[in-house]
Amino acid sequence: MPDAAESLEASVFARDCASRQTLQNATSRWGVLALAALTEGDYRFNALRRRVDGVSERMLAQTLQTLERDGLIVRTVLETIPPKVEYSLTPLGREVGSRLTDLIELIEGSMPAVLESRAQHDAR
Repeated sequence: MPDAAESLEASVFARDCASRQTLQNATSRWGVLALAALTEGDYRFNALRRRVDGVSERMLAQTLQTLERDGLIVRTVLETIPPKVEYSLTPLGREVGSRLTDLIELIEGSMPAVLESRAQHDAR
């Protein structure tokens, strides 16, 4: 008999599907940026906060906790004095981060067209 979790089919279009919350967490304002930054390598908290310019300490901590709960990142306490914490991507997090990075690069490369479209729209 299949495990109940194995028999579930995820669909973000279904109101009560857990995948919708995970998608929201990964694609939130700070979730996208944290995951994309972590594709560059492991970060300690303050270094990640500097990399994700504009995020508050509290919001980054909440975002990282959520991404850890979803299995996208790993929080490792380093045995140093004082103790330090480092964040890295799980295999799933690497896959999600890679796809988000592709999207970011597409958007960044399309900014001339986006800005032109905005100017045309605003001129109406």
